Amino acid sequence: MHDSLGITTVEDVDLAAVDVPAAGSQTSKQVAGAPAAPIDRLVLAAARAQAGELSRLAAESTTALAAALASRGAGADEAVVQLAARCVPRWHFAMLNDTERNDALAVAVERLVRPGMHVLDIGAGTGLLAMMAARAGAGRVTSCEANPLLAEIARQLVAANGMSDVVDVVAGRSTDLMVGRELARPADLIVSEIVDCGLVGEGLLPTIRHARHGLLTPGGQVMPQAARLFGFLIESPVIIGLNRVTQASGFDVRLLNATSTSGHFPVRLSTWPHRELTPAVDLAAFDLATGHLGDGSVVVRMPVTHDGTAQALVVWFELDLGAGITIRNSPDNLQSHWMQALVPLPADRPVTADTTVELRLTWHGERLYAG
Repeated sequence: MHDSLGITTVEDVDLAAVDVPAAGSQTSKQVAGAPAAPIDRLVLAAARAQAGELSRLAAESTTALAAALASRGAGADEAVVQLAARCVPRWHFAMLNDTERNDALAVAVERLVRPGMHVLDIGAGTGLLAMMAARAGAGRVTSCEANPLLAEIARQLVAANGMSDVVDVVAGRSTDLMVGRELARPADLIVSEIVDCGLVGEGLLPTIRHARHGLLTPGGQVMPQAARLFGFLIESPVIIGLNRVTQASGFDVRLLNATSTSGHFPVRLSTWPHRELTPAVDLAAFDLATGHLGDGSVVVRMPVTHDGTAQALVVWFELDLGAGITIRNSPDNLQSHWMQALVPLPADRPVTADTTVELRLTWHGERLYAG
């Protein structure tokens, strides 16, 4: 099959006979018709699955658009509603219902904003931070959101709350903004809460780094101003089983591990059986106001308090918003909508009480790794 442009689609590829380099080969050439190596077939199958998903979404988008145009205000078609629901991550609801988070952000914004300031809000979501800044007296707020649907929701919510004269919502990434185009002038204050359970998973570090150098006036401030990571080692076959398999009913099913999450993923630690093998220790610190904020790593020494098998590092953050306000997603904070970050070790690691274990925590892109 071909698409409408005459291009062969990934679905049409015979995975058993594709010419691809064998694993570890020194050449890109292979005998015509020779079967692909198993790992190459997995890669091609993954590409085919992704292409199928994109094709499905494109078809649903077309149906939803047609329904919206046909309704002309007579009521949203179910296809439109379903498509919109898939475009907005579900955690937005829990986040907006996180009173502790919202109150902390509101107090910090109130203390940092000065009358007449130009505030840049990165990652608008529903426009909450932008409206907080306007309420605190900002003269102008530019709020950017990469998700076009959320940007439109934010725009309408800003209007509904009577703040359109102060808040301008831009559909796009902050890295695409330019002073003199989307921003009339550099921002006096940048506010953002693009933070996942492991701090770095929504691109906080490179985003703040870029905004500081290209969108902030000299002497301007950022919120949050600093962050720290904490963590301890745990033993928990159940939690590891959320992302790793070995056997099922006597069959070896480890090949599925090729699709497991690389790096950290969220867990609500209190809901799963586990044993803490070390106390909580400081892992890393980030100066968001002046620090480098690139990829990096640290070697951490952790005192072992119990014999066991270390399987993962549980990580949480403490975010310094400035003006004396902090928020955290530690395991004992059951009110936070943020879970904790589970960072699997590459392999189970036996540990002995009253010794010290050394490991390296790495942050690369939007993932945490431990080994």
